[in-house]
Amino acid sequence: MSAAVEQRLARFRAARGTSSAAARLPPRSEEPPGKAAAPEASEGPDRGGQPRPVPAATEPARPLLVLALKVVLWAVLLALFAELELGLPFFVVSLLYWMYAGTRGPGERRPGELSAYSVFNPGCTPIAGTLTAEQLERELHYRPAAGR
Repeated sequence: MSAAVEQRLARFRAARGTSSAAARLPPRSEEPPGKAAAPEASEGPDRGGQPRPVPAATEPARPLLVLALKVVLWAVLLALFAELELGLPFFVVSLLYWMYAGTRGPGERRPGELSAYSVFNPGCTPIAGTLTAEQLERELHYRPAAGR
């Protein structure tokens, strides 16, 4: 990333108050091969001279392997049930189970986690990125077309 983008990101995090969460990340241990060792753009009086936090590493491959094994097991079971001429009931029961397992009740949410449906959130607070009618009118500068 360029220094200007990093500075804007640091200002955004400071304004949102999320710099404490980002500060928990480990510092970068190595620089790209063509980059000279230079002071970080986010170091300075506003950051207290602390090194710039590094984004979290990608997810480990273990959950992906577990998911792949589950899919393979399901496909083998589907083939077995299809051989027994019970493939369609197995498929339907599988779909019902996936719908049940994929939904969580409000008691199963982590503390501070908001629902996608704002009516279930305290004070009907919408999640980030929700498009409201007021925002749409503001962005479209809702007014009659000129000359009509």
